[in-house]
Amino acid sequence: MRKGELTRAAILDMALELASRDGLEGLTIGLLADKMNMSKSGVFAHFGSREDLQLEVLKLYHHRFEQEVFFPSVKEPRGIQRLNAMFARWVKRVSVEVASGCIYISGAVEYDDRPGPIREALTGMVGAWQGALLRCARQAVECGDLKPDTDPQQLVYEMYGLILALHHDARFLRVPGSLERASIGYERLIETYKNPQSPAAVVAQAS
Repeated sequence: MRKGELTRAAILDMALELASRDGLEGLTIGLLADKMNMSKSGVFAHFGSREDLQLEVLKLYHHRFEQEVFFPSVKEPRGIQRLNAMFARWVKRVSVEVASGCIYISGAVEYDDRPGPIREALTGMVGAWQGALLRCARQAVECGDLKPDTDPQQLVYEMYGLILALHHDARFLRVPGSLERASIGYERLIETYKNPQSPAAVVAQAS
């Protein structure tokens, strides 16, 4: 990478750190310039406006989320194994974000009633992740891992609820054992949807 590209990447890394801690609205060119030991004009040279910077931070966050959670999970076989992998890696990422913060969640609070490019980008990214979970849940039904009458959308809704509760208890209330409770909650949830006639279940019963 050339020097300009390296500088831009370093600015984005710092901007993501600040936005995770203070929210996207807490991200200012002045604060970022101070952290980078740069002038405001130097930061502006890489980003046309504060909104452009915020959008680039969102893209970086989404990219890292995909790299850590989505792409490794889809290497697992279709069905419940892939769904389990998605949730496990999601929880693992949350365990790191307890100290920093989740931009998807903080952004939802900041932009829930504020139309514009940032809200559109946020809803698109969260919608893409929910869509991936929904496809995975449907595949788990199609391959027989989950009961035929499973409502995939309801399952994804409940999975999302566990993650939101985890963020609330672990980051806001600092409740010990929150990560373990989320995992136990997911195991109980999946048990209610598992198909007792699935090939894996039949083999387990036979053994």
